[in-house]
Amino acid sequence: MNKFINHIQLGYLGLLPFLACVGWPLLVGSNNFNMQFFTFYSIAILAFMSGNLWHAGQQSYRDAVKAILPILPLGFLAFLPQHITLAWLAVSFWLVLQFEKTSPQWQSYHADYQKMRFVLTSVVFVCHIFVIGISLYPN
Repeated sequence: MNKFINHIQLGYLGLLPFLACVGWPLLVGSNNFNMQFFTFYSIAILAFMSGNLWHAGQQSYRDAVKAILPILPLGFLAFLPQHITLAWLAVSFWLVLQFEKTSPQWQSYHADYQKMRFVLTSVVFVCHIFVIGISLYPN
């Protein structure tokens, strides 16, 4: 289990910016910077998670599609209202988890890591729901 402890700690630490972006508007009110930071951080983490689906030398064409599918529309989403972009990101985190769970490597991951991935995805999804609400009703 020792080899997974760092992954688990880093995973939970990665939640802090998501949680801060949800808490900040509750304390001082919503602002555009907070919304943009949340969106860009979410895109960066989603791209990182999708990139982890790509296993060099082991991927098929289907695996490559799974790795890029969640992040492919991000450029187009920039032209849509922010709440739609945030909704896509929220759903994409679940999509990446589902793709990861169907990979052969998933079975070799420690149960604590598998549990952490579910918890992180759930918390990130809820944070997106809150931020969507804040973007729709900023005051």
